[in-house]
Amino acid sequence: MKPDVQALMNSCHICAQCKDPRTRPAGLLHPLAVPSHPWSHLSLDFITGLPPTRGNTVILVVVDKFSKTGHFVALPNMPSAKETAKLLLTQVVRTRGLPSDIVSDRGPQFTSRFCGAFCRLLGAVASLSSGFHPQSNGQTERVNQDLERTLQCLASSCPSSWSEHQSWVEFTHNTLWHSSLGMSPFQCQYSYAPLMFANQEADIAPTYQLGQQVWLLAKDLPLHGYTRKLAPRYIGPFKVLRHINPVSYRLALPPSLPVHPTFHMSRLRPMLCSVGPSDPLGPHMVDRAPAYMVKRLLDVQQVHGGVQYLLDWEGYGPEEWSCIPSHHILDSDLIRAF
Repeated sequence: MKPDVQALMNSCHICAQCKDPRTRPAGLLHPLAVPSHPWSHLSLDFITGLPPTRGNTVILVVVDKFSKTGHFVALPNMPSAKETAKLLLTQVVRTRGLPSDIVSDRGPQFTSRFCGAFCRLLGAVASLSSGFHPQSNGQTERVNQDLERTLQCLASSCPSSWSEHQSWVEFTHNTLWHSSLGMSPFQCQYSYAPLMFANQEADIAPTYQLGQQVWLLAKDLPLHGYTRKLAPRYIGPFKVLRHINPVSYRLALPPSLPVHPTFHMSRLRPMLCSVGPSDPLGPHMVDRAPAYMVKRLLDVQQVHGGVQYLLDWEGYGPEEWSCIPSHHILDSDLIRAF
């Protein structure tokens, strides 16, 4: 009886029309032809519904399946089959040569007899995707997602300005590292990486003059008086004593810093003098402990059998004047002069 009930349920027209299947989609994906060189296999698609800008509302997306290079063309409206053929000739064939395979959806531009005749004249195969099955042209659909998301971010405050960013979005897309290539589409296509606006690989370091004050990177140095988490990134400033070689300098380090005084220029940073009010100077390291410079002694008083001095700190304003016991003042000449 159970098989009969199951057969009746499976053949129910209402269930077939109203219930969603809970199984995996039927049919295995079949890979498309693998290209052997750039721009031999193309995929095309259109992005529509964009706000009018400079008379354009549509973007033609052309993707090279070999190098993953994307080419984006802004259009005033959806082109006809003849206009699409002209765009393919002027935007792709003119600079990249004739393709051997063109993948697209079943839009009227690609299913027309004109498009079929055009592909035959080029010697290219027109590979049309199945209806409502975007996975057939998945690579272009993925590029569309990236393009739409990037334009949305760049033109969020003024959506009608998307056309101004389109060229730079294309350049950025083609110069980003691609996981399936192990390089950028630009490098895959032209065999070299383009010069980028911000090259972070190596910066041209400044040349330091003798006697110039520089900051020293504190990483890996034996700093005492600080916890590692709260230690300053740079210490100093220290005077440049000697230019050892094109990339190394010798600094005038205090005895409390028992390290070799020669450092690579990557560990140095120039001390810049401000034309306005300067920031307070940090402490110097004396006997492996932080110490601050005293500008002058202002006053003296007896407190609980001891002597305290009112100090004016170097680099600080009157709001930082403070009373310090005499035994904390390391420079005895200040006390004698006072």
